[in-house]
Amino acid sequence: MAVPPAYADLGKSAKDIFNKGYGFGLVKLDVKTKSASGVEFKTSGSSNTDTSKVVGSLETKYNRPEYGLTFTEKWNTDNTLGTEIAVEDQITKGLKLTFDTTFSPNTGKKSGKVKTAYKREYINVGCDVDFDFAGPTIHGAAVIGYEGWLGGYQMSFDSAKSRMTKSNFAIGYKTADFQLHTSVNDGAEFSGSIYQKSSDKLETAINLAWTAGNNSTNFGIAAKYQLDKDASISAKVNNSSLVGFGYTQSLRPGVKLTLSGLIDGKNINVGGHKLGLGLELEA
Repeated sequence: MAVPPAYADLGKSAKDIFNKGYGFGLVKLDVKTKSASGVEFKTSGSSNTDTSKVVGSLETKYNRPEYGLTFTEKWNTDNTLGTEIAVEDQITKGLKLTFDTTFSPNTGKKSGKVKTAYKREYINVGCDVDFDFAGPTIHGAAVIGYEGWLGGYQMSFDSAKSRMTKSNFAIGYKTADFQLHTSVNDGAEFSGSIYQKSSDKLETAINLAWTAGNNSTNFGIAAKYQLDKDASISAKVNNSSLVGFGYTQSLRPGVKLTLSGLIDGKNINVGGHKLGLGLELEA
């Protein structure tokens, strides 16, 4: 078996069917460019049609593959600055070390994090440490895989309070065209998803979630259909009668347009439905 995914990526195929291709209530622009020297620039901006709030971010990334180094600088409209340095496959093959810091000039707030990830055949483990003056918080995760079966555990430990703040389990099964994922978060939140690629053009997903002490169950169905090599349509519906749809079209190489809408099936005549527009440029 190949390297299993990280814990956060378990059930990712189903999540992508539910999340990608939609942008309800947003007008969004994403621009990606790359200079001749190899520096990558990513600019993103969006406007919320309900609140009229505009947010944006800028990210620059520079890779030195011969040394396994990646330098990333980030800035957003909340005036938060971030710096990330990653070293991969240098100390030993499969090991990645990341040093991540953020700073807000307005408030003077600083944060730092050291991330480690090690992945080889059958195993993918990671340990992150958030540094705080009161005491660091340790985040750990591990996934093992064998013949398509996946099992994972995720935890967080707050050293300042000397207690576990997160304890999650997950089990799944993965093949080329089928994925099954179930998880239990803190012994109270239960969820599951099924992903199936029915053909080269059609992908479907089912999502189910339930919380202990709450009689309500969240249930959703989503699908994505590839009309041709340049266009696709997406649709999803949940048990709250919220119906979402999306249309993605590649206008030309490097230019992608996304249109989406969300309809409240219980209040069709009342209004409050949301539309979204997204444009992605890459050069």
